[in-house]
Amino acid sequence: MKFEVYNKKISQIEADIEIIFVVNSNFNHKWIYDREELATLGFKGKDEEAIFLPHVKRVYSAIKDLQSDSIRIGIANALKTICKTKYTSVKIALYTEDNTETNVRALVEGVVLSSYKFDKYKSKKDQLFLEIIKISTEDYEDYNEKTNDIDLIEKTIKEGIIIAEATNDAKEIVNTTPYDMTPEKLAEYSQKLAKTLKNVNCFIGDKKFLKEQKMGAFLAVAKASINEPKLIHLTYKPKNPLKKFVFVGKGLTYDSGGLSLKPSEYMVNMKSDKSGACAAIHIIKVASELNLPFEVHAVIGAAENMIGGNAYKPDDVLISRSGKTIEVRNTDAEGRLVLCDCLDFAQDLKPDYLVDLATLTGACVVALGEYTTGIMGNNNDLEYSFKKSACKSGELTGILPFNKYLTKLLKSEIADISNIANSRYGGAITAGLFLNSFIKEEYKDKWLHLDIAGPAYREKSWGYNQSGASGAGVRMCIYWLKDFINKEKNIVKEDK
Repeated sequence: MKFEVYNKKISQIEADIEIIFVVNSNFNHKWIYDREELATLGFKGKDEEAIFLPHVKRVYSAIKDLQSDSIRIGIANALKTICKTKYTSVKIALYTEDNTETNVRALVEGVVLSSYKFDKYKSKKDQLFLEIIKISTEDYEDYNEKTNDIDLIEKTIKEGIIIAEATNDAKEIVNTTPYDMTPEKLAEYSQKLAKTLKNVNCFIGDKKFLKEQKMGAFLAVAKASINEPKLIHLTYKPKNPLKKFVFVGKGLTYDSGGLSLKPSEYMVNMKSDKSGACAAIHIIKVASELNLPFEVHAVIGAAENMIGGNAYKPDDVLISRSGKTIEVRNTDAEGRLVLCDCLDFAQDLKPDYLVDLATLTGACVVALGEYTTGIMGNNNDLEYSFKKSACKSGELTGILPFNKYLTKLLKSEIADISNIANSRYGGAITAGLFLNSFIKEEYKDKWLHLDIAGPAYREKSWGYNQSGASGAGVRMCIYWLKDFINKEKNIVKEDK
């Protein structure tokens, strides 16, 4: 998809289709030309309502306000109405509400994210004819005197494309079948990606390396699979980085549940259990392509949780990399076993901030619903700062609080800790508390756990997301990193 910016009024730009947002059911705006016809057709301008008038070549898309995610959803709904037509260009003006960068980026993200299709396994692929998005610098209410700053808009468009395309790349890998995306193939993908990126290196740790690292929990999960586990470590390191961020991703390329076997209906879509890994990998991609001033690491535990004569068992006691012993009471609580060793490894990198991303618990989906990521940690300020950044990205989040009473539910009579709680309640939080027990004291306030089990993969489309993978985690983490850049700039100003 190509974007072009014109320092002209929208009426002066030639395109096949014009897209017009109806904001908060306001039909009195100068760009709404077809009021009577819209009324006749029953178009009320309600949020997420969209209609195409082919004879006048206009699409009207209703949005509730001019917040950035409304812009993303509005453009996505508009494009859905013409996706099967053969029109090749559309035009749209700006809807910034005094926030040019944020809303232009959102507009671009909405276009790119909603245009993604997973047709890798389709014998017949639908063709998308739309090629050009023409953007006028004319603004909805002339909110911002700088909306004719084409350099700023073009820079912002490039950022939006990079962020959205990386999210789509993450979707592609998550959607890829377990046969085609084993731990080894995920490692190969990471190596190939690293070679295309500036200031990025990739290290792959094999089974021998995991044994040397004494990653007993990680190795146990992978024991029964013919596909050997891999530790993937991607590093983006620019000159003179301001901070060091480490993202740890759960990379279960398939999860059968192990000997605590999942019911058959719950095995479908378990290719999505690598969503955290795919997010972490593509955070590195964006960091490099945006030249972020931070050192960023992605540590991925890639494995398959399968059944077999040598599978790890309920009643086993595992020795983790940290030396802490773990009583296994359910082999389907495997993600936390892989993550605890990867988190221990990640802390050796001495991060300023440590974040793990994982499709960890169905309990998080019960608690927050299908569309929302659970944020957990020990630092309330850090949790809320992340939530604020995530809101700008359009990804939905909710904070789930730790407490000492739930911690007690992980007690084991025969080991240091059990891999599941002795109560069915608070399962998302007890999983987070299990990981918390492997976070060293000096990193407790620097760590966040993101349970993306809800939004990572849905079998129905929503907003600007297609059915299947959503690339959950990429955008919110990048927006969080970008907010850190602004913080660093403010610190420099204060020092001066």
